[in-house]
Amino acid sequence: MRFFWLALFLLTISCTAIRTDREGARELSRPSDEEAFHFVVFGDRTGGPKEGINVLASAVEETNLLDPDFVMTVGDLVQGYNQTPEWLAQTHEYKETMAGLQMPWYPVAGNHDVYWRGGEVPPGQHEANYEEHFGPLWYWFGHKNAAFIVLYTDEGEGASNRKGFGLPELIQMSSGQLEWLAGALSAASSYDQVFLFMHHPRWIEDYYQGGNWDEVHRLLVESGNVSAVFAGHIHRQRYEGRRDGILYYTLATVGGGLRMDVPGSGSQHHFDQVTVREGGFEIASVPVGTLYDPEGLTPEFLEDVEKARTLPIKSRTPQIELGVEGEARGTLSYSIQNTTTRPIELSFRIKQTPGDWLVRPSEDKLALEAGESGEIEIDLERPGDGFLTPFSIPQAVFQIDYLAASRRISLPERHLFIPLMPVALPYPVGPPAQEKAMWLAGDGSGLWISDEALELSSSTFTLEARFQANDLSGDRVLIGKYDGNGFALMLSNGRPRLVAKLGGKRLNLWASESDSVEVGRWYHLAAVSSAAGTDLYLDGRLVGTSERTGPIAKNSLPLIIGGNPDHQGAIGSRFSGAIDEVRISTTARYQEDGFTPPIRHEADADTALLLHLDRDDGPFALDAS
Repeated sequence: MRFFWLALFLLTISCTAIRTDREGARELSRPSDEEAFHFVVFGDRTGGPKEGINVLASAVEETNLLDPDFVMTVGDLVQGYNQTPEWLAQTHEYKETMAGLQMPWYPVAGNHDVYWRGGEVPPGQHEANYEEHFGPLWYWFGHKNAAFIVLYTDEGEGASNRKGFGLPELIQMSSGQLEWLAGALSAASSYDQVFLFMHHPRWIEDYYQGGNWDEVHRLLVESGNVSAVFAGHIHRQRYEGRRDGILYYTLATVGGGLRMDVPGSGSQHHFDQVTVREGGFEIASVPVGTLYDPEGLTPEFLEDVEKARTLPIKSRTPQIELGVEGEARGTLSYSIQNTTTRPIELSFRIKQTPGDWLVRPSEDKLALEAGESGEIEIDLERPGDGFLTPFSIPQAVFQIDYLAASRRISLPERHLFIPLMPVALPYPVGPPAQEKAMWLAGDGSGLWISDEALELSSSTFTLEARFQANDLSGDRVLIGKYDGNGFALMLSNGRPRLVAKLGGKRLNLWASESDSVEVGRWYHLAAVSSAAGTDLYLDGRLVGTSERTGPIAKNSLPLIIGGNPDHQGAIGSRFSGAIDEVRISTTARYQEDGFTPPIRHEADADTALLLHLDRDDGPFALDAS
């Protein structure tokens, strides 16, 4: 018995004291005896290149090193938007990669996992496949002192078998799932904490308008023990703070598509590690082997980084004249003001075909404190060789580093095309050739228009073009100037669509699937915005409408006909086919359903841009506005 008490005494000493034979050293506090466990959360896998599966595999390896109790996901596990054979192949690839985890993992269904495309659509689309190969669409389980609830945010409109997330009727949580959730929360009432997982962050009003998330949030608040909610879908981390005692987190990706890869600003491949203790939890994001606090990614911080990414770079240079033999000479001058709350460093260079242009100096740099302005000047010259040298329109390339309090954030390069204007054309103008158009092979060719050449500041405008498509897969942009700000008139898998930032809020206006276009036919597509709202017309028929209105949010990217500029100014979402009669107007030209679009547009006082695209003018297109 005396041995037992001695052993217990020694055990108590070993658990509560720091022991050493060193005298005079600073006393160290003992570690907590509080029990804890860890779990990891993976973001979206979809939307990126096929090689993204390798990012997921790396995340699996790193997670095994951390050795959490289990792994959660937030949906979009496979690319989907297909039929069963392709879906099963993608599912096998994902599950085979996740099988490398040394702990259990739990799925969440996202839109990519359940949306069906092509052929006869089965009831529920891919829901039956998902439940057979991944698990239930909604469920819950308990672990130690916490409960984990998974919700399904792509029920859609069951009666019509429609699914989507751009219309209010498609983003409702069904009464059946709400009733189940209330029961699950009641059953989990004895747990210290509850964590919720879903795909769509329905609480972000800018993305999800007209849903019933408030009803879900009310149930979570009434339960009294929900600690946090995790979601994905938007492919960028976002921390919304505490709402009625509940923390809201949105994850970016683990191998999915990224609009920009800027580690440290919430746009990167990462996973989150959560440490659960009695009465609370801690969360750390793990991108490429580093740890940082995602609660630093507040809306204010993200806004400041976004402001740095889109700082107006103003050209003080009029158009540089290009002679009939290709000769040109001029000085480029750019000014920039740092309107962020942190210092920035800016580097500048000219991108061109090697040997085409002479540039002095070849590059320049500028450091600006918060609120400070600066200017860069570059001399540019081209010999008159009759365009024998491969002709290139030079681009001014800017790269900005945002100097945050504890790290440098290198933002994506921005490419601005140098404004060139031919002095004269080496052939007579001649009559218009209406049978001609601009034909694009979807290979990166297209028509660039500098940001300075087009001013759309009013909330009233019309975007329109005639087109004939050769390929309707994916996103195919007719008129593009969108990077979160700006606008893009486009086709998505053949469905007409307008994406724009109007009045400070994002508009995603779709035509219905029944209004999808066909390959090889000519169409007229127009987007019209006024104080009454924004409408989408196909061949004069109203195919989409929204109450959203307001001025277009500006960006400094070029306007592209036949694609959309990426963050480097290169063409993405490339159109394949013919584009003709592009007109941008500062008035609402069409306001009634059932008009007959003109075959050839005419310019008037409200015409901001008019491209007939019926002449061959070398590297230029003539603006008839």
